[in-house]
Amino acid sequence: MTPLVDPAYLVGLGGVLGALLRTLVGELITVRNYPASTLLVNVLGSFCLAALTVLGAEHRLALLLGTGACGSFTTFSSFAVETVRLWEDGERVVAAFNAAANLVGAGLAIALAWLLLG
Repeated sequence: MTPLVDPAYLVGLGGVLGALLRTLVGELITVRNYPASTLLVNVLGSFCLAALTVLGAEHRLALLLGTGACGSFTTFSSFAVETVRLWEDGERVVAAFNAAANLVGAGLAIALAWLLLG
């Protein structure tokens, strides 16, 4: 196997792409006192990963775009920390909304990909 199609390289290259896109979204989407960019990347990333899966992406493409790009674009850890931070700051309704919006939004994005592409 040539080095550039080695699974580790594919995931790494995809990870760089996803991280760069995640940073760009974070800089472009800002809402005061709400982690909107995290919600957006989690929902969009869920749709993209579901689309790759539904369309039956070839293994190497799935590693590059699914595991690598979508894996580093989406962010469960930021979602968790931001939700807890909102809760600890007394923003209980916003924290509950954020948790529901991320989880339901991701699930609906997956369903939408399946309905549109399946």
